Amino acid sequence: MTIDTGINTSDVIVIGGGTGGYSTALRAAGLGLDVLLIERDKVGGTCLHRGCVPSKAMLHAAELVDGIAEARERWGVKATVDSVDWGALVATRDDIVARNHKGVEAHLAHAGVRVVRGSARLTGARTVRVESTGTDRTPGAHTEGAPGARDLTAPRALVLATGSRPRTLPGLDPDGRRVVTSDDALFGPGLPASVLVLGGGAIGVEYASFHRSMGAEVTLVEAADRIVPLEDADVARHLTRGLKKRGIDVQAGARLLDAELLEDGVRARVRTARGEIRTLTAERLLVAVGRALVTEGLGLDAAGLTTDERGFVVPQDWRRLETAVPGVHVVGDLLPPPSPGLAHASFAEGLLVAETVAGLEPPPVDYATVPRVTYSSPQTASVGLGEAEARARGHEVDVNTTPLTAVAKGMVHGQGGMVKVVAEAGGGQVLGVHLVGPNVSEMIAEGQLIVGWDAEPSDVARHVHAHPTLSEAVGEVFLTLAGRGLHQQ
Repeated sequence: MTIDTGINTSDVIVIGGGTGGYSTALRAAGLGLDVLLIERDKVGGTCLHRGCVPSKAMLHAAELVDGIAEARERWGVKATVDSVDWGALVATRDDIVARNHKGVEAHLAHAGVRVVRGSARLTGARTVRVESTGTDRTPGAHTEGAPGARDLTAPRALVLATGSRPRTLPGLDPDGRRVVTSDDALFGPGLPASVLVLGGGAIGVEYASFHRSMGAEVTLVEAADRIVPLEDADVARHLTRGLKKRGIDVQAGARLLDAELLEDGVRARVRTARGEIRTLTAERLLVAVGRALVTEGLGLDAAGLTTDERGFVVPQDWRRLETAVPGVHVVGDLLPPPSPGLAHASFAEGLLVAETVAGLEPPPVDYATVPRVTYSSPQTASVGLGEAEARARGHEVDVNTTPLTAVAKGMVHGQGGMVKVVAEAGGGQVLGVHLVGPNVSEMIAEGQLIVGWDAEPSDVARHVHAHPTLSEAVGEVFLTLAGRGLHQQ
């Protein structure tokens, strides 16, 4: 059955309504193009509904719990947490997600983006068959279609933005209760008393941090020799110290040997970095070992598209994010490195593709200046090259590190942490800025501008940082690198 709405051709068809897809659609529509967006679930994608937004809402609640403990133990404020009302916490989280979802729908409707709810399959270079599941009834949505198949054509551009999903492990199928992924870790029935987290990247660390704040016994297992292995080694060291101080059992260089499902949890055997075999029992096993690309059933072959050995759709022209098939572009998780697979990077990619299709000449995405943040307690935030990476690329570098407790506001917070800057030797441009500590996610924008504008330490040192703030530690590092430091020799 073919549903004919009278409009089967659009300048631009975007497949996938996550951050990369809807940003492409909004910008393209804003530039006067006729845009159709296909999404089989809800616009907003993983980030809005299962990832960034709901997890950060829950992590904020965790910060409040930690703050009450700090108030009592450090500041003499006689406050206690009697319990956590899981239902109320979930209701607040879901309200935040729902309001954001309605906002995205409203933006799309206002821009004139037509949204089709259904699954898409490529039938040619810029032709698509969509199996529609019917009109999305979200208030304000500008949607069309009814159940059935529909053939669509995009003469200007087809944009692939189908995203990714959590990887699972053989024999450990998620059941939403004993074995969970990041998609459903915060959507289970209540709070577990103990959690074994497999994977020490940003997602695993964040979920380990959340559950520890909520009172769970937490073991974090990472196969690499340090957690957050993509970060500078000093960042990983300080973060590990902070997590262990909170009572999280961090096992880097460890591997899962096997796991057995129990009636009320999971029993797992882990080989530690020292070669010891440990048997761990937890109420919940959280698998955070990376993400798998969503391309099954997409029909890439029919469009003449191929993937690399990892499954990525590699652009032929990175300046346009255009594949070897003219007019077919890729944004978001489907892109291989240097695209980092982060929501804010996909926003930038969507803008780039939309402006390119509209005939503009935007600059390519500068992946070297895309910040990375882990929203644990303590947080990490970084941009640019780490020390080892810079040296491996042949740079001669000057490095300066200062603890956050070197400034008064760092002492007030009392969580420790550090600022580390990597710069070309002899006062050359800044290559990387790396932060660990409380609220550093809100401080990395300065580092992004410093690295992105090829600033040198002397350029930054002449600007005054407010006192007392955590950012003073950033200023102090640059003063020292510029030979003007007051508190470091």
